[in-house]
Amino acid sequence: MSYEHFAYLYDELMRDAPYDDWVQYVKNKMLKYGIQGNRMLDLACGTGELSVRFAKEGFQVTGIDLSEDMLAVAQMKAAEAGLQIPFYQQNMAAMEGVENTDIIGIFCDSLNYLETEEEIKATLYHAHRALKVGGLLIFDVHSIYKVSEVFVNQTFAINEDEISYIWNSFPGEGSNSVEHELSFFVLDEKSGKYDRYDELHIQRTYPVEQYSSWLVESGFKLLEINADFKEQPPQNNSERVFFVAMKN
Repeated sequence: MSYEHFAYLYDELMRDAPYDDWVQYVKNKMLKYGIQGNRMLDLACGTGELSVRFAKEGFQVTGIDLSEDMLAVAQMKAAEAGLQIPFYQQNMAAMEGVENTDIIGIFCDSLNYLETEEEIKATLYHAHRALKVGGLLIFDVHSIYKVSEVFVNQTFAINEDEISYIWNSFPGEGSNSVEHELSFFVLDEKSGKYDRYDELHIQRTYPVEQYSSWLVESGFKLLEINADFKEQPPQNNSERVFFVAMKN
């Protein structure tokens, strides 16, 4: 999976994402479960949009991502905001060097990009090691409904003056998986022509019960499961499922 071009277009394409809802969700859970510390690991932080927002809220944030290009954007964004946020290039399934943190977030369905069950279990294992006792892990994933009914065999498109894209989604090879074929058309202001970039992104999700089992196997106490930023269990048409777990 290449983010070489995607990294620099990501924020434009995600400009309507409910980032403030993620921040408020985390703050609510920290208050609910009495988490006093502010050391946060933003795992699979991407371009650092949430890292910066959490840092502005007073969190001591560290960001980790696999993509060098994504991290370059994150570093630039933090610098422009006058923030000191350490970012590290690592695979979240083999994370090291972080310990005794208060909260770990894996946001924006990042777990769905892992290719195998073993990688998910390894990520949860390393997250457990990185947390202090009583620390929280919060992550969200696409529901099976979203993958099968909202994404698969659908086309999404935006046509604007400076950037346009066509996004086609097809069934993936694995169960509950989807392949996103994206074609971007970006205006080159010097030539007045549009440059085309193509990306393929593969996501896979699993039943709620499977994620729950993996959390328990990794040593977590599962505190709650809800959906779509609401304080209610997932429904048949829920699109984003949230898990909140604590290190025993």
